[in-house]
Amino acid sequence: MSAADAQGAKPGGTAAAPAMRSVQPTATDRRVARYAAAAIALTLAEAAIPSPLPGVKPGLANIVTLVVALRWGWREAVWVSLLRVLAASLMLGSFLAPGFFLSLAGSLASLAVLGLTLRLPQRWFGPVTHSVAAAFAHISGQLLLARLWLVPHDGLFLLAPIFACAALLFGLANGLAAARLLHEPARDEGAPRYDVAQ
Repeated sequence: MSAADAQGAKPGGTAAAPAMRSVQPTATDRRVARYAAAAIALTLAEAAIPSPLPGVKPGLANIVTLVVALRWGWREAVWVSLLRVLAASLMLGSFLAPGFFLSLAGSLASLAVLGLTLRLPQRWFGPVTHSVAAAFAHISGQLLLARLWLVPHDGLFLLAPIFACAALLFGLANGLAAARLLHEPARDEGAPRYDVAQ
């Protein structure tokens, strides 16, 4: 018997049960959970707002994603966005329904574009510019998936100007809201301050 086995053995020859290991959440885990909860709450509130056209919504949860991306980095924004899509779909009863996949496609497209624009100089790309670019990517991802899967007809793209106007309007509004939030000091200890003046 090895020394480790001897230490873990009980009197009478029976082996002791392995010790339970508790997983302690890190500060990053708690921060992502808080931001994801805020994004989920905004998504649920937005779902109660009637929309004149399916898919045309303000995208209030994108404000949270943008704030996280600019203050804490793109990786944390990905976690917040994907957790929001999954949890909100479960709460709204749309998990694995077409709406879930449309939301997921839009989120992935906007995150990809956001990951690119975050690498550009801040003097050219601020919160509003990031928000508008992500909004156009979001609606483009949804339209592409809808064309390939739900509505296999090019007539779908006749709605593109309406969706583009909505993306511009809501992208501007959400970007201004994110800039305002980034201007406020973060409650998280040690949070970096994003300079919106750049």
